Amino acid sequence: MSELIKWFEKRRETKALSTIQRHLALTTGIVEDLEKALQAAINDDEKEVKRCVKRVASGEEEADALRRKVMDEISKGELSPIDRADLMDLVKRVDMVADWTRESTRVLHALSMKEVPDSIKEGLMEMIRSIKECAASLQRCVNKMMSKPEEALQAADTVEREEEKVDDLHEKARMLLVKEDLKKIGVAIMISQLFEAMEMIADSCEDACDQVRVIMVRK
Repeated sequence: MSELIKWFEKRRETKALSTIQRHLALTTGIVEDLEKALQAAINDDEKEVKRCVKRVASGEEEADALRRKVMDEISKGELSPIDRADLMDLVKRVDMVADWTRESTRVLHALSMKEVPDSIKEGLMEMIRSIKECAASLQRCVNKMMSKPEEALQAADTVEREEEKVDDLHEKARMLLVKEDLKKIGVAIMISQLFEAMEMIADSCEDACDQVRVIMVRK
């Protein structure tokens, strides 16, 4: 068993571990707010869109603050340089999930859903549901690493399967963009950027789980 896992087991109630868990919960909540913002945009509820976008922006800023706090706690610990680097890399990868969620809301807020075909709206909603499950699976993966390392790899495999679903949905979205007769090139560009940003959320989840695998197998 790696020194990192022993570190977790001996310090379950430490400030660093508690902060990592808060960071994960916050990140998952940000993704859920993106789903709500997207649904509100489709429903033409501008006030709700603004509320959701504001929550995502605030949550992403809080996630950044928690990331810095975690880094500070890790730097004061007893870990070896390699284990410290592994854990810091994991936290940074998780933080990218929040960053790409924030970017998705920026694009969404600039896009007029009235000009988006229904087929693409349905594709967006299907994609965000898979992304939300991907983020939730990531949270379970990292939490398993903290409590039951042997189950963390199984959870990582679940994240990978969810990310593959998102990739498939993104491919379908590209086909929809070609099929639909969009009158404005700007709208087509914004839709494409939204799909790309959303896919990066799932990619970031997979990247974080790859780092969990590194931590599990390094020693």
